[in-house]
This record gives sequence, structure tokens and C-alpha cells, in this order.
Amino acid sequence: MTMTITTPPRSLGGAAAPALPSSGTLRPLGIRQVVITGGFWAERQGVNRRATLAHIGTWLEREGWTRNFDLAAAGALPEGRRGREFADSEVYKYLEALAWEIGREHDDELESRFRETVARVAAAQEPDGYLNTMFGRPGQDGRWTKLEWGHELYCLGHLFQAAVARERSTPGADDGLLDVAVRAADLVCDVFGDDGIRSVDGHPEIETGLVELGRVTGDRRYIEQARLFVDRRGTGVLGGIEYGQAYFQDDVPVREAEVMRGHAVRANYLGSGAADVADETDDQELLDALVRQWDTTVARRTYITGGQGAHHQDEAFGADFELPPDRAYSETCAGIASVQFSWRLLLERGDAKYADLIERTLYNVVATSPSSAGTAFYYSNTLHQRTPGEPVDPDVPSARAESSLRAPWFSVSCCPTNLARTFASLAAYVATGDARGVQVHQYAPSTIIAELAPDREVTLRVETAYPADGAVRVIVESAAVGEWALSLRVPGWAEGATLEVSAGGAVETRAVAPGYAVVSRDFAPGDSVTLRLPMSPRITRPDARIDAIRGTVAVERGPEVLALESVDLPEGVGVDVAGLVTADPLREEDGRVIARLAIRSSTDAAWPYGQTAEGGASTVVEAPLIPYHDWAERGPSTMRIWIPEAAPTR
Repeated sequence: MTMTITTPPRSLGGAAAPALPSSGTLRPLGIRQVVITGGFWAERQGVNRRATLAHIGTWLEREGWTRNFDLAAAGALPEGRRGREFADSEVYKYLEALAWEIGREHDDELESRFRETVARVAAAQEPDGYLNTMFGRPGQDGRWTKLEWGHELYCLGHLFQAAVARERSTPGADDGLLDVAVRAADLVCDVFGDDGIRSVDGHPEIETGLVELGRVTGDRRYIEQARLFVDRRGTGVLGGIEYGQAYFQDDVPVREAEVMRGHAVRANYLGSGAADVADETDDQELLDALVRQWDTTVARRTYITGGQGAHHQDEAFGADFELPPDRAYSETCAGIASVQFSWRLLLERGDAKYADLIERTLYNVVATSPSSAGTAFYYSNTLHQRTPGEPVDPDVPSARAESSLRAPWFSVSCCPTNLARTFASLAAYVATGDARGVQVHQYAPSTIIAELAPDREVTLRVETAYPADGAVRVIVESAAVGEWALSLRVPGWAEGATLEVSAGGAVETRAVAPGYAVVSRDFAPGDSVTLRLPMSPRITRPDARIDAIRGTVAVERGPEVLALESVDLPEGVGVDVAGLVTADPLREEDGRVIARLAIRSSTDAAWPYGQTAEGGASTVVEAPLIPYHDWAERGPSTMRIWIPEAAPTR
């Protein structure tokens, strides 16, 4: 059954969240309703607030990307402009991150940074609403003349999302960002409407920005323009390129596509925007197509980490089961975009599989990219590092995926700003509500306040050490009168999970299957529900059709994928000569997973083929496996997730 959810125009009185569908199975609870109070994700949010935001602001100024707006306002462009054609978007994502952070907890310094940056952006806007520092002035290419590569609409999409974040997190703020966005959106509708330019941007993103802006302002014209962009995509409106039209998702109409393809970030942003359009226009055909594409992509084109994108040259998906670990691109931004797409499908359909992929991607892509200090990042996320990484110059931007260790900045620096806005708004992905109750999708120590209906509010406290421990206790602090349902997600890997309900002095325990464990009752303050997830390390074998990892295994524990890193092996032993002895169980010691590894001796030969099946003699060593997101924190190393399976040693 689908519940219709209405959102008031202009100043949203409901959740402060990145996505607020007007109809859907589940209703988001935003950063005012959910507060992460401790644990893994609170630490990440704290680093983001204390270190990453200042780091980004410094590099935006240092590289001149913020100053581009000053030059535009002064009429001094194109002389002195710095950065790629999409540099404006990084300033907008920075603003979005600041907006969510200020909404989480007001800070005068962050507020000052936000307002100062908005003023510089607003000063660069043309009288008719046009805003871009790369196009449209004497000495620059004309407006809308390079839609394949220009990113003009892409940049505006991020501007709109920044304005939406500000209005939802600080309703009625007088900084002027929402007005800047509205003027730009009005221009887009005038230029690209039914009677205008019948094309799209080479990089999807504006679709989501327009829909969310329409939801905030109540202006349906923005939603209709987003629908036009979605329906035009895949009809060959963009010029041909060496990578083919699939790179832009301009080869097949969205409604007809069977799988996600082309540039992985673009594909996921398009999926997100199309899901927003489907929600606002009640287009079930479009939504069904997106679900079909998501299912096929997860089954055939997604890494064990949740990462997506096997090709370096075009940052794109590969063919089905083309998932080489050592050549994985798995761009950080593709992981973030995947979370956004999966979240929208979760809100529409309410299926736990979407929250499962979100969890996998958050722990093994999003959490892997930034350093523990929050001031260096991975652009791409390999699953197998064959040679020790080279330390990067902390004062020099790296060239995208060129760095083999985390880098402070990139010439294409979309990932740091994308991470910042994701961590700042992360609480909005934890829980949802509907007329029946509350659904908890991601686990972290937190407080949750949900209004089931007018005058029916519940307050919950989540206590957990997840993912270090599998116990998740939800305590009812205040409860609505009458029966309501508390739903806790049981991950797909959690066979053998149990649920313990403590209410009215009685305790009931039962087994629960993957999906959602639902407890419906008239809760009283002090009642609790405890989900216990099995956290023993488990061995995972790949589909045999993934040629690159046939004969290997991976080890997972809870939501975390584990990795073998060379710094944990004996001196002179690399990760590429080790096999996992799967006949002996893995064991845990002091919170670490210990694996038995067969280290086989090898000798160089003039011809590396024709050897016997046994190869050289082997010895067995024990070594810890670490969470993949922690790798490369101890200096240059080699690393692998997929480890050859070794026969029992005699």
C-alpha cells in the first residue's frame, strides 16, 4: 500500500533531508529527527566537521575555483579563470555540505563561511539568471554550446541541491541562495522547455536538483522540466564521442534500458533524478524500469564493496561480470551516487535490498575514500594493490585516480566535496516513518523522533557498537498511544539473527530472517527491542562468471569487507603469493580477524607457464585481515580483498 505524503511549498516544515518524495512507501526522517550520537559514523561526521570542511575551503581558494566567481562579478573573465569546466559545482557541493552541517548544529564560523561564499556566488549571477564562470562572456564559448562536455546544467543541479539543503536545514534563511537558485531554474525552464533547446546535459544531475527545488518552492514547472530531461535522454540528442553514446546514457531511453551502463556516476545520478520524476508524476512505468536496471546492475556489475565502474578510461561500468579487482575504478562519487539512487528506490518500494546495498557501499566505498584525518582521499578504490603506493606531495593536486595513496586534492576534485555533503547529511539515511510506525535501516548510536500522525510522536534511542558488535538495542523513550510498528532491517548476510522484545516485564526472543523484523504493539516508555546479528567472519565465493577472481575467496564480517595488507605479513612476503587456507576456520582475537595463509615459494623462470599444479613448497602463517576501509593508513603497502583459495597443508 502506498501512502501519499504532502510537503508544503517554499519553507519545508517536515524533514531536513536531501530527498523528500511527495509520495512513496516510506517517509524520510531528516537531520532534525535523527541525530547520530556516537560510534563509527559519529566519528566520521566529527572529522568531516572539524577537518574536512576547512580543508576543502582552503583548497577551493588555493586553486582559484571560488575566486572564479569574483572574477565573473568584476567582469574580468576569462582571464585568470582556474579549474575545469565543472569547477563551479565543487563550490556548490561545499555550500551544500556547510548547509547540512549548520543544520545539524549551528556554528557561527560555519555560518560566516557559508554566507561569505553565497555572496560571492550571487554576485556572479547574470541579470537573466544565468550563472556559470566558464561560458557566456566575451572570449568564452557561448552559453549552452557544449552540452556534451560543458557541465553547465550539471553545475546548476548542484547549485539547486545546495539551495534546497539550506532551505530545509535552516528554513527562511536570508542569505539569498534560494533566490539565486530560483532565478537560474526559471532560466533553464525558459531555455530548455518544450519550445526551447531539445537536449540534455552530458552529465545528469540537474534532474534531481530541479525536482527537489520544485518540492521546496511548490513550482511544478521545475518538475516538468526534469521530466523533459529524463524523457529526452537516450534519444541521441548529444553528439557522438569515442566512448559511444552509452557514456552519456544517451543510447537507450531510460524506460527501455535493461541495465546501468556508461559513466558510473552519470548513470546513478540519472537514476536518482528519474526516480524523483517518477515519484512526482506517479509514473510507475518509469519506476519499474529503474528497479529493473538496479536489479541487473547489482547482480552483474557491482563489486563486493558496493563499488561500481570497472573501466578507468571512461570511468564506466564494464560488461556483465567484468569486475577485475586490480583494475577496479570504483569511483568514490559513483558510490555516493549509488547510495542516492538506492535510497530513492527504498523510499518508493520499501525493500530491504536497497538498504543492504547502501550499507555495503557506505562502509566499503564511502568510508574507504577519506583518510582517518579527513584531509586526504581516494578518487578510485582498487580492490587489489599490486605495488606499494607512492606518497603524494601534500601541496600538489593529483590527477584523478593517478595517486596510489590518498591525495589531498585532485585536478578533478569531485570526491572530497561529495564526501563532505554525504557525511553532513548522513543521519537522513538512517530511518524512515509511515502511518504504521518507524523503520530503522542503518545502525548507529542515535536518537530518533518520528511523528506517525498529528499528535502521535515516538522517541527512540539506539544503543549499539555496530559494526564492532552485532547487538542493536532500540529503547522506547516516549511512545504514541495505541499500537504501532517498529521495523529493524536484518541484512541479507545475517542468517541466524534473533530479535529480543522486552516489554511489560516479559522478554520474548525469536529468530528473524533477512528483510525487516517487525514488532507491532502498544509500546510503553522503557520497552526495548534488541536485534542480534551474527558477526562471525564468513568466507564469500564469487560467481564463476567473474573470470578475474575465479578460484579466490573474500572474507567479510558484518557489513565490512576485509582485506589482506602486506604490512601484516612477514618481511619479504607480498599479498600476491598468499592463499587462504579455507579448510581451517577463521578466528577472532582481540577484535581482529586472524586468517591462516599458505605462503608458496616461487622461483623465476624464463617462461612463466607450464608449471606443475602444486608449484613450490608452502609454509603456513597467520595474519590479521583488516576492514578494507582502514587500508593504507600505515604507509605504502600492497593489498588484496580476493585471495586465492589454498588447499589444506599436509
